Amino acid sequence: MYVRHLGLRDFRSWSHADIELEPGRTAFIGPNGYGKTNLVEALWYSSTLGSHRVATDAPLVRTGQPRAIVSTIVVNDGRELAVDLEITAGKANKARLNRSPVRTAREVLGVLRAVLFAPEDLALVQGDPGERRRYLDELATVRRPTLAAVRADYDRVLRQRTALLKSAAAQRPRDAGLLHTLDVWDDHLAEHGARLLAARFELASQLRPEVEKAYQLLAPGSRAADLRYRSSVGDDLAADGDAQYLRAALLDALARRRDAELDRGVCLVGPHRDELELRLGDQLVKGFASHGESWSMALSLRLAAYELLRSEGTDPVLLLDDVFAELDTARRQALAAVAGGSEQVLVTAAVPEDIPVGLEARRFTIGLSEDDNGRVSQVIA
Repeated sequence: MYVRHLGLRDFRSWSHADIELEPGRTAFIGPNGYGKTNLVEALWYSSTLGSHRVATDAPLVRTGQPRAIVSTIVVNDGRELAVDLEITAGKANKARLNRSPVRTAREVLGVLRAVLFAPEDLALVQGDPGERRRYLDELATVRRPTLAAVRADYDRVLRQRTALLKSAAAQRPRDAGLLHTLDVWDDHLAEHGARLLAARFELASQLRPEVEKAYQLLAPGSRAADLRYRSSVGDDLAADGDAQYLRAALLDALARRRDAELDRGVCLVGPHRDELELRLGDQLVKGFASHGESWSMALSLRLAAYELLRSEGTDPVLLLDDVFAELDTARRQALAAVAGGSEQVLVTAAVPEDIPVGLEARRFTIGLSEDDNGRVSQVIA
């Protein structure tokens, strides 16, 4: 799989861009703040419908413009698919597949499979549990795009149920009709939550041996790396349970925690409260690992994702965003070895020296120019 064409209109610092790409390695080189990372971000957005840098879409639209357009042409086994995404802050995004409109942007998920390495990856290890949950959900959705609808349904139910709990927390005595309505939302939360839980359990089980292998590649002879999915429903929850079993477990946990939820006005049970626990030996990585160990674990999570996608028959596109500058020699060489065997790799770097020796790449230089709305990025060569 590779991206043959990337087109941008009013995306971040780019007023427009039309870049023809090829299989193999391509590097975008330019000083920080010139817009090279925005190119990688656009491709990641095409793969996941999300940014690795911001939580909302508003910053993706160039200042003063109503919308941004990200267009890609992806080649997979000789077949071309064109995806056009229209990003409008505060509104539902629109998408076209092979120039034909689709009902929701989620329908283009899976066209571009990508794995991103970026300085922000340290948050996978050092950040809050939401970062690790997002890592799981993005990877699961790239592998099985129908999961995007499950995630959207779960988030919608969670918002509704949380609003109801807040309302109930303020009532004394509590209205019987409100409690009946809460029963209905419990059922919806369990239904969608069980499907999301099942996908996460399955993925965590598949990632576990890959993370262990990747960590040994990056840090030979070190403590063994491990990961476990910890559910708010209970640590004794069977990881191999099907959706119906998990639904029943969620309903039981919701019933047991209802009084606490009503008192606090928050939803205490469900996939949104879960954790992907990372360990080195018998210690948690977060709070105990060194900076180098944290980087190795973050890279291991991405390398494991790459291997899982690759095992399904298609090389994902590798996106390496300024990551080599963050790594020591051993980790740079290990990542460069993976990149050397990939069908397409897109690298960003502030200076040519940040690209490892031996990772020969076609190079574009990124610069700046001026238009009526200020500075914009441009490809110089």
